Amino acid sequence: MALSTDPPLSADPLWPRAGDWPAPDGRMDAVLLGLPAFRTSLSPTGAHATPTAVREALRRFSPTLLGPPPVDLTEALRVADAGDVDDPDGPEGEARVRDRVRELRADGAGLVIALGGDNSVTYATAQGAGVSGLITLDAHFDLRDGVSNGSPVRRLVEDGLDPRRIVQIGIADFANSVAYAQRAADLGITVITLDEVRRRGAEDVMIQALSIAGAAGDVHLDIDVDVCDRSVAPGCPASVPGGLEAWELRALVRAATGDRRVVSADVVEVDATADAPDGRTVRLAALCVLELLAGRALA
Repeated sequence: MALSTDPPLSADPLWPRAGDWPAPDGRMDAVLLGLPAFRTSLSPTGAHATPTAVREALRRFSPTLLGPPPVDLTEALRVADAGDVDDPDGPEGEARVRDRVRELRADGAGLVIALGGDNSVTYATAQGAGVSGLITLDAHFDLRDGVSNGSPVRRLVEDGLDPRRIVQIGIADFANSVAYAQRAADLGITVITLDEVRRRGAEDVMIQALSIAGAAGDVHLDIDVDVCDRSVAPGCPASVPGGLEAWELRALVRAATGDRRVVSADVVEVDATADAPDGRTVRLAALCVLELLAGRALA
């Protein structure tokens, strides 16, 4: 399927648009970084087209929080876009990702927002940010053997990330195996299932997640959009009926970056080439970017 085509945007000097942020210049509150990975995906994907599509979708939205009082995120925060890392797949690509994320953090980026690409980018992004904790918003454990978009959590643990500082939110029935569920339990990973998120609510769940993942320092947030219901995320190859609603994902994302221990995040597993004609999945990914900024602005 082709990417969705939207009508031209109207122009109104009193209605600013999100996106089109400049290149990093000194200390920034948040920096976007495109990571168009797709080569190791377990499902055929055009996720390499997604960073560009998300940037285009951002311009469909205003950067305004209603408050009260209303807040323009581009006035409240210094936001930049560092462009894309070329060919981020494979060992050499992952090394480039690590180096670029490390560089952005060293230059003063308070929050690095990686635009995937598939979920494999979580591995190098979290390592480049130098975090000691991980929170995933995902229907899947991502503890598979091998190297793929289904293995970043296992790879991080094998490279030294303490599994007791990992919290996985939104893990779903019928989307995992007994073997990988047992692996998570054996490792001591904290699992908060989809049903538990619904019972407890986003704020309560995220408070617990941050207390665990952030107990020893900085945290990476992995936003796998396939945690959502397929009706709102048809452009995610692995999304299923019954997942989180869009507003639930947005609430979790905003709650996370209200804590400044979250220093990096990724938005992944959206295939812009397989989205619905109205572009709803890509637009949800763009809204996740804005919710990351909103949480930081309100912190």
